[in-house]
Amino acid sequence: QVNLVESGGGLVQAGGSLRLSCAASGLTFSSYTMSWFRQAPGKEREFVAAASWSGFGIYYTDSVKGRFTISRDNAKNTVYLQMNSLKPEDTAVYHCAAGRVAPATNRNQRAYDYWGQGTQVTVSS
Repeated sequence: QVNLVESGGGLVQAGGSLRLSCAASGLTFSSYTMSWFRQAPGKEREFVAAASWSGFGIYYTDSVKGRFTISRDNAKNTVYLQMNSLKPEDTAVYHCAAGRVAPATNRNQRAYDYWGQGTQVTVSS
């Protein structure tokens, strides 16, 4: 059974930082692209960042470039999302996802096989 468990969310003021973690079990972690998506109230879930199985292929949505950093530790079966300079518009439930995904499709949530339950990030102005 595959499990993805996110942690690290919370309430932070604009300009602050949070570090999200996603611990995976039940899969060969190093074989999967690991990504973060987010869903704000009343909006569709959107791609945030992806890290290829090796960690060398890194991708971001434009709105978080220069502020967020995705990384992974294959020895710990964990993927991270360091979020700096947070803005109120970053408020959302953040989900990690795992899939055998090519770079061309890593922004497509349908390409992913496994999802975590999510962790709430709230940024106050």
